[in-house]
Amino acid sequence: MDDITGPRQWRVPSTLPAAKLAGAVLLTALGLLFADGDAVRLVLAILTAAVLVVWAVRDLVAPVRLAVDPNGLTVVRGFAGHRLLPWPTIEAITVDRRPRLGLTSEVLEIDTGESLHLFGRFDLGTNPEEVAAELHAARPNP
Repeated sequence: MDDITGPRQWRVPSTLPAAKLAGAVLLTALGLLFADGDAVRLVLAILTAAVLVVWAVRDLVAPVRLAVDPNGLTVVRGFAGHRLLPWPTIEAITVDRRPRLGLTSEVLEIDTGESLHLFGRFDLGTNPEEVAAELHAARPNP
């Protein structure tokens, strides 16, 4: 095993919650501007904005999505909780690549057999392939 000097964390980029909050404000403004007396348009804009705000709050409350230390991996659980996955429970760490609309999306998959944890670039703040390489380097040899 490569000796890791301490826990390593991957978190949501700080610009992402700001962008979500700005989008919520923009949606609300557009809903007010273009509602033209139609309550349905306004309600849909406000509901969508509220979802963006809740999503941004989650990013602010639990920005660390994944951490590694000698004991195992800590992953985000639920809205803002965390769960430790000890090394022996982790069956596989892989990166799933899929072409979509001319772009390739990459998702880091951590499989414990009982649960599957998925992390994209915006969860980790970096390329999932790089994170997978660091996790493999940090994992104790069986």
